Amino acid sequence: MSAVLPRHRVNVLTGTKSARLIEDAAEYADFIKKAKRPLLVIGPLLLASTADGKLLLEYALDIAKAAGIPICATAQTKGKVVELGVKPDSVYDVVEIANALKDPEWQGVKKEGNHDLVILFGIRSDLGNQSLSTLKHFAPHLKTMTLCKHYFPHANYSLPNFKKDAKWQEFLESLIANLKKGD
Repeated sequence: MSAVLPRHRVNVLTGTKSARLIEDAAEYADFIKKAKRPLLVIGPLLLASTADGKLLLEYALDIAKAAGIPICATAQTKGKVVELGVKPDSVYDVVEIANALKDPEWQGVKKEGNHDLVILFGIRSDLGNQSLSTLKHFAPHLKTMTLCKHYFPHANYSLPNFKKDAKWQEFLESLIANLKKGD
């Protein structure tokens, strides 16, 4: 695979470690299934609709349901999550959740122990990159993953830059289908 440029290149110096680019939804699903205590952090960009009118937030909720992942709602997403009939497991802003995740002694959003995989979805790319950079450098006990349509170099696993929303939507649908499959 060739190198992928992040969406925001200003001051993004990844050092020697950058995200592993994954384009296969089945491989992404496998990483999620292997995690003991994953966490899905959802942001306000998910309040936008896709070309066919489905909210991106609905994809996030389907992913969480299919994999049994707790949800951390950030910004103004909590209201829409509740409106869709789901109660988020926690509500933090992105900086708060990143700071909590840094602490290996933190008991997680369900008080069952810290998370081992954190999935960011719908966070503004500059804020997401900074949060992921913080976790990369100060939380070696966890892995990070993104589901946004742009490459995030500070994550452990990232999607490529999807130029067409339809391709990204296909990926998300395939991810949900793979998460629903039995092992």
